[in-house]
Amino acid sequence: MIDKNNMYKVIEKFPMQIKEGYKLGDNIEFHDTIKNMVIAGMGGSALPGEILKGYLDMEIPINIVRNYNLPKFVTKNSLLVVISYSGNTEETINCLRQGLKLGCPLLVMASGGKLKEIAEKQQVEFIKIHRGIEPRCSYGYIFFALLRVLENSGLIEKQESHVEKTIKLLSSDAYKDYAKKVVAKLEKKIPIIYSSEKNKAIAYKWKISFNENAKIHAFNNFFPELDHNEIEGYTHMFADFATIIIRDDEDHPRIRKRMDITKRIIKENDCNVIEIAINGSSRMAKIFSAIYIGDWTSYFLALQYDTDPTPVEIIERLKKEMK
Repeated sequence: MIDKNNMYKVIEKFPMQIKEGYKLGDNIEFHDTIKNMVIAGMGGSALPGEILKGYLDMEIPINIVRNYNLPKFVTKNSLLVVISYSGNTEETINCLRQGLKLGCPLLVMASGGKLKEIAEKQQVEFIKIHRGIEPRCSYGYIFFALLRVLENSGLIEKQESHVEKTIKLLSSDAYKDYAKKVVAKLEKKIPIIYSSEKNKAIAYKWKISFNENAKIHAFNNFFPELDHNEIEGYTHMFADFATIIIRDDEDHPRIRKRMDITKRIIKENDCNVIEIAINGSSRMAKIFSAIYIGDWTSYFLALQYDTDPTPVEIIERLKKEMK
């Protein structure tokens, strides 16, 4: 088993990342008339936006852009958040330039690169994300800094008590032990991760952690949509799958019933089902405890495959060829 770049320490320090991330947004606030919020980012840099959508219930809509162009509904009344860990993601840079032309309130988040240069030159709000980790591991810095900015701007209620409870909850070795038990059921299988729609960011994070840490295919979907199409796929399984169902006792009763029935149908078709019950004293604690289990699971699965979880050589190759 190998861990050349010590992903173990990065994941283990995630509770501290939450604390530091929350402080990064301390001195930034927006008091413009904001009618919607647009978050532009790719891959792991867009992930905090998806988590934010699942966590918050704001009066203004949150939209995620994973492309070169902003939607036509973006105006001077749109809060545009541009995120790229490296600061050099070409799609995200293009969105920033469009936002500058539109004159909308802007927040740029990056560890440096071209985004930092543009933000400083154009004198727009900038949050510097800590360097030294893989972009997919920086979601704590980004999410909690952004949460603090929204709090400062009066768009959401105070979050400090929820943040403190979440840090305390995640500072436990129990997540590693639980993840090892999940890994034992996943060896040489392709994970399919299901959740309710409101928790789909959790399932998506599990997917990308499997992709980038364990270097395997993984797929995700959500209830009730998957019961109207994907469930039929269990008729002919031409690969060895393991279905992971993320369960929340706050899900709609009909969703919980769908999960029970779907689990039974999947098992009847000779596919293994693993259930993950998300726990915590708050919505924030539930989300991040479930994500944290996924991070550890993907890490230990990588070691099971004698794979270094840190480098993403195929992604880096593609980026070089795009240049």
